Amino acid sequence: MPNQRSILLTGGTGYVGGRLIPLLEKHGYPLRCVARQPQYLESRVQSSTEIVQGDLFELESLRRALDGIHTAFYMVHSLGTGQDFEKEDRTAALNFAEAARQANVQRIIYLGGLGESQNGLSPHLRSRQEVGDILRQSGAQVIEFRASIIIGSGSLSFELIRSLVQKLPIMIWPQWVSTPAQPIAIEDVLAYLMAAIEYSDQESCVFEIGGPDQVSYGGVMLAYANQRGLKRWTIPVPFLSPRLSSLWLGLVTPVFARIGRKLVESLRNPTVVHNDEALQAFPDIRPRNSHAAIARALAKEDQEFAETRWSDAISSAGSPKSWGGVRFGNRLVDSRTATTHVSAARAFEPIRRIGGNTGWYFATWLWKIRGYMDLLVGGVGMRRGRRNPNTLTVGETLDFWRVQAYEPNRRLRLDAEMKLPGRAWLEFEVTESASSTTIRQTAVFDPVGLLGLMYWYGIYPLHRLVFAGMLREIVRAAERTNPQNAFPDKPTTANLGEDVTHANTNS
Repeated sequence: MPNQRSILLTGGTGYVGGRLIPLLEKHGYPLRCVARQPQYLESRVQSSTEIVQGDLFELESLRRALDGIHTAFYMVHSLGTGQDFEKEDRTAALNFAEAARQANVQRIIYLGGLGESQNGLSPHLRSRQEVGDILRQSGAQVIEFRASIIIGSGSLSFELIRSLVQKLPIMIWPQWVSTPAQPIAIEDVLAYLMAAIEYSDQESCVFEIGGPDQVSYGGVMLAYANQRGLKRWTIPVPFLSPRLSSLWLGLVTPVFARIGRKLVESLRNPTVVHNDEALQAFPDIRPRNSHAAIARALAKEDQEFAETRWSDAISSAGSPKSWGGVRFGNRLVDSRTATTHVSAARAFEPIRRIGGNTGWYFATWLWKIRGYMDLLVGGVGMRRGRRNPNTLTVGETLDFWRVQAYEPNRRLRLDAEMKLPGRAWLEFEVTESASSTTIRQTAVFDPVGLLGLMYWYGIYPLHRLVFAGMLREIVRAAERTNPQNAFPDKPTTANLGEDVTHANTNS
């Protein structure tokens, strides 16, 4: 029987909050999510989950959001904002605490950061702990978890580590990479947060959580390199300041320089667990060590990618027009759309028949040359063709691709099996509106090291030409079919638009 303890979640579009949503829904809690832009959450929640508009800087909207709530998750912070992030965090927490007091919220669950206050905390860690103090002024029971490095595909810390290790065979090793930390897997963080809902003690408490081993950022980087089979050399230097380090991070990682600086400043503080109260209070949770956490994050990369809609991430970032593209992580993306006035079923028809004897609609001879090159280096080439010219199933081969996802008249995603210095995917998505249909074509490449980056940038001009031509010809093939499949009273002319020419991206 579903649990009737009403839950409010803030930060549902964030990394941890976004992973909490399906867990809360699975356990049957009546769930309400508050967001400044509710439309960003609509596709991520079940119909049973309520989404309300609210802003942490607008007290009245928080009163409405917290009305009738028993337990609230506070999963927000202002790390990515400007210089006044401490002030913004303080204001948001004060508003939330006051609204929770007025709504008689019984419990607030908050995820903060480890660090001993007597050691001169960085502004970021100081702000995270100040937020916990403010929330306790609400009169509700506050269960605060303090964590160090969170290891999981998509987390800020892990993406920083992955980008540095993947791109730099020789790494400058400033002093901050050796500061002791106590990493914890995202799955274990989520387990603690979920367990806190039914925690029996009624007193406010602070739990320090981490894995069983103490290791630095540098140690995690070397462990990541070892598990990916990458040889990396380090050059210790004592003089890189947090500001210089953050600018360096901004150039080679998906972390903006201003965020990198705040993060690097925090790394001067040891973030280790000093008591085992969390292990005593939650005896069923035994966090995995950092090696196992990294292995799990790597194992789940493909699953996380498969569940991510790259088009959503791209559209939410606007429509930049530059050869260098936009950074979303370590993966590189080339995405474009075309609009036509035939139905989704007709637009998908050429996509369903792609490859094999049908070919690739544009410059098929270049695809064949790529197949011959693949054969020369021991790859599968194009000789496998496709099993059936009209039907597709998940798992079957298609030239030098394999079908990874297939939804008739909606989506086809192919996983590359040619020899590459990395991993590659090609995806088509078809979306029908009241008067038109949009086809989005997305090519994704996850490079390994500098060779992978050189490969991507080396083929980029040709790549752009071929994929743009392919999408254009797919639209023309769809429009050459029976006109009765077009929308009524609409001409069947395509509008091809490239909204992201190239981007670095990760889930």
